[in-house]
Amino acid sequence: MTRYLFVPPLVLPTVGPLARAAVERGLAVVSDLVPAGSAHYYGGPLFADRVAGRLGLGLLEPADDWLPGLPPELVGRRIRAMTLDEARALSGRVFVKPPSAKSFPARVYAHGAELPVDLPDDTAVLVSEVVEFAAEFRLFVLEGEVRAGSRYATWGRLDPAPLDSCSSAAPLRAFAAALPGLPSAVVVDVGLTGPPDDPRASLVVVEANMAWFSQVYMSDPARALEVVLRAAGPIGSVCAADRSFVRPYRTPV
Repeated sequence: MTRYLFVPPLVLPTVGPLARAAVERGLAVVSDLVPAGSAHYYGGPLFADRVAGRLGLGLLEPADDWLPGLPPELVGRRIRAMTLDEARALSGRVFVKPPSAKSFPARVYAHGAELPVDLPDDTAVLVSEVVEFAAEFRLFVLEGEVRAGSRYATWGRLDPAPLDSCSSAAPLRAFAAALPGLPSAVVVDVGLTGPPDDPRASLVVVEANMAWFSQVYMSDPARALEVVLRAAGPIGSVCAADRSFVRPYRTPV
């Protein structure tokens, strides 16, 4: 049976390296619906909700309460889960993001009143202190092993570089591989709190994301694809340990 990588039409032009890796692996890259049970997916969550049922996809995503549930030493800042209505009442600068829905921009807000008013009051959000990282890294993790990775920012500015060119590559791999409570295929973003030569600098979790909606930056696309395929494939192939991480179908099948 032919296997497919389904990519939404608007996303397809932006995923050249990943698409080429899929073709080299024997998958057909398409933007039209294909038989259920034969497809994998790479693209945004809103489009995924439109097609997941018809494609028979099992889309893995971290639990919404994973990040605020981590021990303080793993996150290095206070993170709270609340509703959007509660967050709108906050004063002072805070970083606010939706856990996984991507329904509004994740960024620093001067105060809660800047948050969107066109979303339901009970929309789940994560609120944290504002932290500046010396460097931020994206790690594609499969079954507790970092398969691919890339630096994507330094001091808050886009600055991609291959993971293995970074002096902290080995500690990053060990840190991400040891994180508990995640699906078998996931992306973890990790921040370095100071320059690598600063003995006070530490690695902390920035967030965890769906591998099927994570830019690869300068990661090895073939190795990142391994994680994407596990994170967004036929629902019949989802192992028992991952079933609690499957994104619910939000439109009728």
